[in-house]
Amino acid sequence: MKSSSLDIESITQRFGNFTALSDVSISINPGEILALLGPSGCGKTSLLRIVAGFAKQSSGTIRIDGRAVDDLQPNARNIGLVFQNYALFPHMTALENVSYGLQARKTASSLITKRALECLEIVQLPQARDRYPRQLSGGQQQRVALARAIATQPQVLLLDEPFSALDKNLRLDMQLEIKRLQKQLGITAILVTHDQEEAMTVADKVAVMNQGKLEQLDTPVNIYDRPQTLFVNQFVGNCNQVQANVVSMDSASMQLRVAGDKLLSVPWSGAHFSSGKSVTLTFRPEQLEIASSARAGFIAARRILSTPLGGNSVHQIQMGEGIHVKSIHKRSALDAHLPGDIWIGLSDTANPQVFAV
Repeated sequence: MKSSSLDIESITQRFGNFTALSDVSISINPGEILALLGPSGCGKTSLLRIVAGFAKQSSGTIRIDGRAVDDLQPNARNIGLVFQNYALFPHMTALENVSYGLQARKTASSLITKRALECLEIVQLPQARDRYPRQLSGGQQQRVALARAIATQPQVLLLDEPFSALDKNLRLDMQLEIKRLQKQLGITAILVTHDQEEAMTVADKVAVMNQGKLEQLDTPVNIYDRPQTLFVNQFVGNCNQVQANVVSMDSASMQLRVAGDKLLSVPWSGAHFSSGKSVTLTFRPEQLEIASSARAGFIAARRILSTPLGGNSVHQIQMGEGIHVKSIHKRSALDAHLPGDIWIGLSDTANPQVFAV
């Protein structure tokens, strides 16, 4: 299957005075999978519909392998689609469902069954060829929908929240299956999702969207570790947010006044902030260290709650009046001794973010 590039160039979509998408530009290399991630109403499904040809943008261009496809009907764009509800024909067997797109394209009858069986083999469901959708589990139906989508050898595969109807364990299995198939076939794909873990698991690139705008386009690791905006920082993963004032800075750290008059040392090598500047400090729960006695750069706090989460414990910590943060660490026998006075600080390897207020 040939890998294709996909370029989304300055796409804007307006409905009267409402702007659903505002100047969105994204380039996807051949063989990459992009996740469109964001809250409901952010514009990710609108963008997918424009790529598919189901909706028309107000301005901008969609290019596949450098060729503009804006004037082509959906069936002429050579795009495969997997919908949230699978959209399998209930009166057709799995084999007939997979064959449908090939028949619609008037593929030679001698090749249709051969190609459909190959696709069922790829999704590891050859034994289900004669079963109807009602005789298949949710995961099996999803695999048949995938087989149908790839049967026509599309240049781009579009996945519209395809795992939302599956339970958690099956969802993870299908996420890994999508990743396996995408790499095996080398197909270029877009996944629409509001599930952060799903985007991080499946995608090579993640486009975080908010209110019709592209907040950040980057690798999953950079989206998590180096968010460019406060929205991305708060939307992706768990994050503590603390208001602070800059006291001083050097080449490797920043001293912040937090929770009234406490002085917290933060590892920092980013932008310079002047003394007295009001900022928002954000950091991940796993980056917060707990000590039983005073330590340089740490501040006094109080652990007020600890709850188990698998092999970890989640600690709720009071830094000051009305100021609470979370810390996540491996479970310990000490977790039961609550409440208690502690000292907290950021680890030397932490990657906190500081945003000007």
